[in-house]
Amino acid sequence: MTMKSEVSPEGIYRARKIVYQHLRPTPLRYYDTLSETVGCRMFVKHENHNPTGSFKVRGGLNLISGLSAEEKQRGVITATRGNHGQSVAYASRIFDVCCTIVVPKGNNPEKNQAMRVLGAELIEHGKDFDEARTLVEELMRQRGMRYVHPANEPQLIHGVGTYSLEILEDLPEVDVVIVPIGAGSGTSGAITVFRSLKPGVRIIGVQAEKAPCVYLSWKEEKMVQTESSDTFADGLATRVPFELPLSIIRDGVDDIILVSEEEIRLAVLLLLRTTHNLAEGAGAAPMAAALKIRERLAGKNVVVILSGGNIDLETLRWVIGLRSTAPAT
Repeated sequence: MTMKSEVSPEGIYRARKIVYQHLRPTPLRYYDTLSETVGCRMFVKHENHNPTGSFKVRGGLNLISGLSAEEKQRGVITATRGNHGQSVAYASRIFDVCCTIVVPKGNNPEKNQAMRVLGAELIEHGKDFDEARTLVEELMRQRGMRYVHPANEPQLIHGVGTYSLEILEDLPEVDVVIVPIGAGSGTSGAITVFRSLKPGVRIIGVQAEKAPCVYLSWKEEKMVQTESSDTFADGLATRVPFELPLSIIRDGVDDIILVSEEEIRLAVLLLLRTTHNLAEGAGAAPMAAALKIRERLAGKNVVVILSGGNIDLETLRWVIGLRSTAPAT
């Protein structure tokens, strides 16, 4: 059995029973000003309202809850730029599991603090997420811990897929869903839900121009790594695509849009001004894509996924113009 065949709508329905023991559905809100700006009926799915400020917590809860007693005893280890790590740390605290997280040097300090406060052991290693991930694979073998891969985990995809069920229940007439792609779990969950329950919905992924590995892999129909992922949108900052989500995205997504750093920055500002919600770079990327392809969205019911709100203060200072350059990534 391939990992792809293990991902199913039934798995997402099962995950919902676990996820909803610990959090509530997030709001799907219609915004007049955004609708006028883009020229469609614009809805925002507020995954930034989750306990860790990101959609990822849904996957962590589902996966950690389902570990065997032996795996829970061994503890878990993972790599992250922040939101995945907070998800695993949050769930590990709930289920009393020892948790170790590796982040790249210079990672978002506020996300680092959040993971430590949740009880995780935090290790800084490497220049980026993918270098941090190589240390995890060494430590996993040394310590005998259960490696929670950031994306090649069906139970993570089942957990995060629950937000797509909520969209369909709140807005059955949805036409387009725009989803940010970092590791790809959120997009994989959306594809699994909508292709099964409402296949006519267009699913559009978004990557940063400076971190386009999934876009390139999708276009070239093979795994493509990039030399860098130098974007301030840390939730999009991956150089290496992952097998399981890419296998789902390859045939399930209608399009992938690349957006620039400036387009993402302006989308953060637009969401702050119109919704009074703070979006991190990855969370604002779908809004940036909607503005870029507005002609294709005219008159449609469009949902953008505000996947997270965990932007650090120094990056926010740059976004709103209080510093001239973006913090180093």
